[in-house]
Amino acid sequence: MKKISASSLKKLLRSGQEIALLDVREHGQYGACHLFFAVSIPYSLLEYRVRELVPNLHTPIVFYTNAQQHQLMQQVSERLKSLAYDNVTVLEGGIEAWQEAGYNTFAGVNLPSKTFGELAELKYRTPHLSAQQLHALMNDPSAKLLILDGRPLAEYQKMNIPGAICCPNGELALRATQMVADESTTIVINCAGRTRSIIGAQSLINFGIKNPVYALENGTQGWYLEDFKLEHGATRQYPEAIDSSLQSALQVKGQALQQRFGLPTITLEDLINLLASEQGTTYVCDIRTQEEFKRAAWPSIVRHTPGGQLIQATDEFIGVRNANLVLIDTDGIRAPVVASWLKQLGWSVYLLPLSEGTKDLSKRLPERPSVELVLRHSTEIAAEALEDFIQQHADLLIADTRNSMDFKKQHLNNAIWLNRSHLLHQHELLQPLFNAPKSQAILLMGDNQAKNRLLAADLAHLGFKHIYLVQIEPKFFANTHHALSQDDALLSEADCIDYLFFLHDRHQYNKAAARQYLKWETDLISKTDEDEKAVFNFSYAKPHSN
Repeated sequence: MKKISASSLKKLLRSGQEIALLDVREHGQYGACHLFFAVSIPYSLLEYRVRELVPNLHTPIVFYTNAQQHQLMQQVSERLKSLAYDNVTVLEGGIEAWQEAGYNTFAGVNLPSKTFGELAELKYRTPHLSAQQLHALMNDPSAKLLILDGRPLAEYQKMNIPGAICCPNGELALRATQMVADESTTIVINCAGRTRSIIGAQSLINFGIKNPVYALENGTQGWYLEDFKLEHGATRQYPEAIDSSLQSALQVKGQALQQRFGLPTITLEDLINLLASEQGTTYVCDIRTQEEFKRAAWPSIVRHTPGGQLIQATDEFIGVRNANLVLIDTDGIRAPVVASWLKQLGWSVYLLPLSEGTKDLSKRLPERPSVELVLRHSTEIAAEALEDFIQQHADLLIADTRNSMDFKKQHLNNAIWLNRSHLLHQHELLQPLFNAPKSQAILLMGDNQAKNRLLAADLAHLGFKHIYLVQIEPKFFANTHHALSQDDALLSEADCIDYLFFLHDRHQYNKAAARQYLKWETDLISKTDEDEKAVFNFSYAKPHSN
């Protein structure tokens, strides 16, 4: 394996060159401690996730593990090379060598985006309301108020401020105006913590909305810490229909934003040439809603990257630092807002206006290469056939491949929990598997078939001859006739390498965890070094005048 020292990696990250810095440990290990710019691509999904996040086979890749995970290092190196990546390097000495060199490591996720959000609040002086102030406003009968929750619907439904409407940050510029009574209505943006509240509120201010706009300080956690009640399971969303009478005025604001932030456009011809040249990495992004993305039926080279999440969790969509991001601009409103933030986050970003029509775009853009596994000795079975299949195979060894916490909550009696990383060192949890004859029938059941397929390939490589795969949904356990187990002690916390324990119960009425999380967010600026903060570009920022 080609190796790089911690000091050389630090220089490489500072250089402005393209680099994919990959943490290939499982997600829980990553969330406990990782490098600032690292992207999580766990070994359990390596082949699929790396082709999605690092599409150019010539991209310089540096990956790391813990120092003692020699088998994992070797396997990752071999598998990346088998996928034809030709510039793969491992961090010598693992994450421990990085720490010993005196460089920062962090707990949590989405570090660049969250740190950026905290810096944005300082640079723009984004106005905010405390939970106490919002509560008073909500109880003022004369107040005209609109509370918008800038998170995706699934997060909003876990808990929300009473009366808040779900409107993810990427949709705010397009939809907020048609939800207010008039320009005197106060708009408050909230999230679960801090940064999406800040970015959402500042997005509307930068866009030129005339209404008073505020971020809710500390979001739903701050609300809970003041002992105010939260709602759960709400379904209120922004109106899906777009008011066409407002479009022209909003597009004028979009054009002004584009000029202010110097957002360049790209033609379809330019994009085609850029993708064909393989000079660097280019991501083509549709930042609209899931429904709009599905209706567009783009070639697979176009990725669905919801605008608010692309800003908030860029590392979950983009795996290569210093790559080019091209946003398809369908309305002249949403894409400029998202692009303005991505540029400040340090990305090279372009807008692709759809003046040439969607049909031409669909015909002329290429498909993204996919990973095709040759599965030997493996059979995929339909979920609806699973009950009968288990009944007919009394000697079946059942391996549950779901998230460890889901397994602990409930699983089939006598099932083992199987994580791909545990296969490498014959973890004691897998003794029933390693003690079994190679003729043993093995059922891989889980909620991610890609994970099942990679495991099936590994098991076939180990010599097993009868492997079955099935993708299940949570309702399977509610409806099954087979005996279930809920042995919470079956897996220790150390076994659950895929689960992010980092303040995991901050939304479960644990005030200490909520306070610790909010402190973690506000401390990010002081804990990042100058190299890490230097990637952000606030030269366009105009502080809000109170």
